[in-house]
Order: sequence, then structure tokens, then C-alpha cells
Amino acid sequence: MATGLSGRYARALFALAIEGKALSAVEASLTSLRQALAESADLKSLIGSPLVGRGAAGAAVTAVADGLGVDGLTRNFLGVLAANRRLALLPAVIRDFAALNAHRKGEVTADVTAAHALTDAQRQALAAKLKAGIGRDLALNVTVDPAILGGLVVRVGSRMIDSSLKTRLENLGQALKA
Repeated sequence: MATGLSGRYARALFALAIEGKALSAVEASLTSLRQALAESADLKSLIGSPLVGRGAAGAAVTAVADGLGVDGLTRNFLGVLAANRRLALLPAVIRDFAALNAHRKGEVTADVTAAHALTDAQRQALAAKLKAGIGRDLALNVTVDPAILGGLVVRVGSRMIDSSLKTRLENLGQALKA
């Protein structure tokens, strides 16, 4: 589930959120951060750059947190990541936190890669289809990757459904070579 360094940070944040009865607030804040990371190349570059010093990274990430309206615990957590020069782990921490929260709720996490951002209606329809197929409640972890061109790649546990246009074109190319 939540392993490695990102898993340790996620477990620490998860424990603090439960202890402080702020689990839903932290979950909402991390969702906002995930969306901001998906939409902003500048934010991705900020968290991934080794050239940005601790103080500057801390100030920048605090400003981003304030702009997104994240809760106090998550804001402080981002400061700790910046101080420890671990902001690059943020996407993995968010993913691991979501997995911990889904496990606590008895849900399965479905990692979905889409070519474009999904609307709320599309997310709900996808969740309903997957729930019908799996037979359990699930949480969607959606990432956007334009490289797949179209369609979706869905991973639930060890199962993967790849309906991406990129894979279909590669398969067609292989079939034409044979």
C-alpha cells in the first residue's frame, strides 16, 4: 500500500489527520493540490526543482496553499516537506494518502490515466461502471497523460484495462507487420 519514503510521509499525515479529526479537510486539500499539480507546469517545476532553496520553496508552497485554501494541517505539512527538501514526493504522498484513506473506508483504489481531465459526470459514470464490475466501493485516482492520445488506462490492484488509443495504434501496427 503506502511504502517507501512517500508512504512514511503519507502515514504520518494520515495519523495526524485522524488524531486532529481533520481527515475530510486534509483529503479535500490534497485533492485540490493534485488538481493544481495536474494543471500547472510551474507548480510541477517548483516542487521538482533542486535549484529552489528550502526557504524559497517553503514560501512558494505556502503561497500556493493559501491560494488554494488548503487546511492548516496540510499547509504545515507542505512546509515540512519543503524544509526537508521532499516536495518532489508530493504527488506520491497524495497518492499514498488516498490509498490509506480508501483502505480505511473499505474501498479499493482505481488508478485511472486519461488523455484529458474528466468531468464530474464522467468520474461518477466511470466509478459506477467499475463498482459494478468489481463489486466493491472504490476511490478514483485520476491522472492526466496526453501521451495516451485518447481512452483510459485503469488499474485496480493487479488488474489493468488499457483502452488507450496509443495502445490500440501500437497493436494495429504490430498486426500490420505480421
